[in-house]
Amino acid sequence: MNAPVELAVIQQHLIDPEICIRCNTCEATCPVGAITHDSNNYVVDADKCNLCMACVPPCPTGSIDNWRTMPKARAYSIDDQFGWESLPAELSPDELADAGVAEPAQAAAPAAPATAATDDERFVASRYGATLPPWSAAHAFTNLYGPKAAQKTITATVTGNLRVTEVGTEYDTHHIVLDFGAMPFPVLEGQSIGVIPPGTDAKGKPHHARQYSIASPRNGERPGHNNLSLTIKRVLEDHQGQPVRGVASNYMCDLKVGDKVEVIGPFGASFLMPNHPKSHIVMICTGTGSAPMRAMTEWRRRLRASGKFEGGKLMLFFGARTKEELPYFGPLQSLPKDFIDTNFAFSRTPGQPKKYVQDAMRERAADVAALLKDPNTHFYVCGLKSMEEGVVLALRDIAAGAGLDWDSVGSALQREGRLHLETY
Repeated sequence: MNAPVELAVIQQHLIDPEICIRCNTCEATCPVGAITHDSNNYVVDADKCNLCMACVPPCPTGSIDNWRTMPKARAYSIDDQFGWESLPAELSPDELADAGVAEPAQAAAPAAPATAATDDERFVASRYGATLPPWSAAHAFTNLYGPKAAQKTITATVTGNLRVTEVGTEYDTHHIVLDFGAMPFPVLEGQSIGVIPPGTDAKGKPHHARQYSIASPRNGERPGHNNLSLTIKRVLEDHQGQPVRGVASNYMCDLKVGDKVEVIGPFGASFLMPNHPKSHIVMICTGTGSAPMRAMTEWRRRLRASGKFEGGKLMLFFGARTKEELPYFGPLQSLPKDFIDTNFAFSRTPGQPKKYVQDAMRERAADVAALLKDPNTHFYVCGLKSMEEGVVLALRDIAAGAGLDWDSVGSALQREGRLHLETY
């Protein structure tokens, strides 16, 4: 009698579409390109996923930490997952038995997190991004409101909507203040919220939440009030440059004082600022990636004004196409030079060569290297995904130029929660 053929069983990695806020963190983090998305869902390709777990810790909602024991031949396809509005139920023991799976435990368990790249592997900047917060960061509250929380949403009232770029009628960027009244909504610098646009999508379904980084410090845009601010640019094209009118960004930019907004969150427990005295913060951002940097800078400014905190150095590398398109350019110019070291990089100034944030970092290599050597220095990168590799490569080259071993430095930055990458 022939021995039975062993059926291949996998622990299929899936993303819960009810919780996912479509922030693109997982797709940007995945080292093997197993995660993709359409206009409806973010999904995981079972044929590519190697269970490295690199995408799990950075997920701000926990939506990515879902697994199903499946016969490999019956694994859910990309097209299956694109059509989901909720996760399918686990296969029952009888269903697994009918498929020839006698013991669900035969499924492969998720592997350990990915390790650092070897010399012969392609440089992958995301490998160096920390998933732990700085040791001195305050405790972050997350997922207080959302699809699977006790309360689904919280309603905020618009108390301010100010344009913060000099040019553009369609590509303008707005500073929007939301007030939560008597409802609790504690946030920290570096966290984000989800905004639910009104109406329905092309399929008649309610719109998914859109994620926005908080641009105000922990005690509010107006100190002592239960409010926060966001930095939002109108979206008229997708990440591939194709024309699209952003559902949430245009809705938010057109809000009037007194309008109501449905919010979920807060999200994020790692992109948090250090709180110990003499800690240094290096902020590298483009466009609306400035939101968390503004929050951190304003909190440090308020601490300095109180005289109760001995802060370390603040260094900012801020990029945009032109000076006129850079949010908060005027207010940044008025900050004291002994408080923050600000470096601008403009890539489309007429008559000038293109300059990006990594170029500005290289110009200040000696100062950045000195901060790289200091274990009290924390680096934060926020903006378009395309900047991530250039920035981390610049850090690597600056370290090498200062006689530092990047493998040791980069590993320490990640391990100690001192290099945070939040790109989209």
